[in-house]
Amino acid sequence: MSNYNSTETIEKLAATIGENIYIEVAKWHLYLSDAHLHTLVAEKAYHLLESKSVSEAKVIALLEEIPVTLGKGKTRLTLKDIIPRECETKLLDILEQAQDN
Repeated sequence: MSNYNSTETIEKLAATIGENIYIEVAKWHLYLSDAHLHTLVAEKAYHLLESKSVSEAKVIALLEEIPVTLGKGKTRLTLKDIIPRECETKLLDILEQAQDN
């Protein structure tokens, strides 16, 4: 039963992240759902929720763990490198709210 709850929680979290968090490239916003990164972020973030340890430092560390390949492998950056600061803050808010629920 808890596996079902965790799957449902991750799916809801992924949807929220995908709609609100974006990569910014040349002033264009590529939302994580369009980049197919929202589920990966939600899965990693779920572990923070489980341990009730959501913090700004841990969210930053989470974003630094996720590599994003650009130009068919020519360049590799972390998600932290290509997400604007306001999206980092919004992600923290989303996770804090999810933790409270």
